[in-house]
Amino acid sequence: SLKAGGVAGVCVDLILFPLDTVKTRLQSPQGFRKAGGFRGIYAGVPSTAIGSFPNAAAFFITYENVKSLLPHGSSSYLSPATHMVAASLGEVVACLIRVPSEVIKQRAQVSPSLSTLRILSHTLYHEGVQGLYRGYKSTVLREV
Repeated sequence: SLKAGGVAGVCVDLILFPLDTVKTRLQSPQGFRKAGGFRGIYAGVPSTAIGSFPNAAAFFITYENVKSLLPHGSSSYLSPATHMVAASLGEVVACLIRVPSEVIKQRAQVSPSLSTLRILSHTLYHEGVQGLYRGYKSTVLREV
């Protein structure tokens, strides 16, 4: 689960990254062009690359462990609920890694001239750790 989830997460995130950058810039209050347009389409990819493997791995490890703890007898009517609860708890845990990575990534996508490390240090200095978890609750609600 750890390796398979991690590798799958990295592949998906890196392949879809340019589309996510375009979406983020289209949603930017600055407007698409001022946020970078099509320039620097991979801006913010370091935070995604760093967070992707542990994020996906955390989800699958939590999912598999919770699934094994829940009742899963011969009755098939519990099966969907078991998977739903396990996946929901997996998302709660994975978001502890995903949200800070997303915050840094999105800020880099709309400010492509700033480095990922500079954005991280600026966020921590001005907003503290809670700045990295901006939107955690709404992200968990969306993912669950």
